[in-house]
Amino acid sequence: MNSAVPSVLVIGLGNPLMRDDGFGLAVLERLRDSRRVPPEVELVDGGTWGIRLLPLIENAKRVLFLDAVDHGAAPGTPVVLRGPDLPHQLSLKLSSHQIDLREMLAVALLRGTSPADLTAVGAQPARVEPGTELTPALADRIDEVVALAMSQLEAWGHPCSPAEDPACA
Repeated sequence: MNSAVPSVLVIGLGNPLMRDDGFGLAVLERLRDSRRVPPEVELVDGGTWGIRLLPLIENAKRVLFLDAVDHGAAPGTPVVLRGPDLPHQLSLKLSSHQIDLREMLAVALLRGTSPADLTAVGAQPARVEPGTELTPALADRIDEVVALAMSQLEAWGHPCSPAEDPACA
């Protein structure tokens, strides 16, 4: 992690032991392997960190989440949610281990520390169950969702170049 507060955090979310729930981490890995990001953009493997991500989120100016997004669409459908379209809600939990992105965003909002720009890009999961392989519906969408993430970063003024670009070495 950079010692300075990054302008943009790109956070991959999910559990790679629950099939399509690991999609955000697969997208983050492909992004990390295929692109050079500017120094003000930090790539974070958020996995299942839950509430432990809150300080990182609160200290960033912009946050781009990569995740499997259950939006009621057909499996593999790309999903982009921005700002107010992202769910910000608190719900009854039996344990602090159940805190998810919705609760983190609600807490940041209540504390007045929510970043100015929040976006989530991902795809509709097909199967969230024990297993380590993404379903074909999501595995086939990784590059498309990486492209959506690149478009968002570019719109925020942080273009990324291909990793094999000699000018980036």
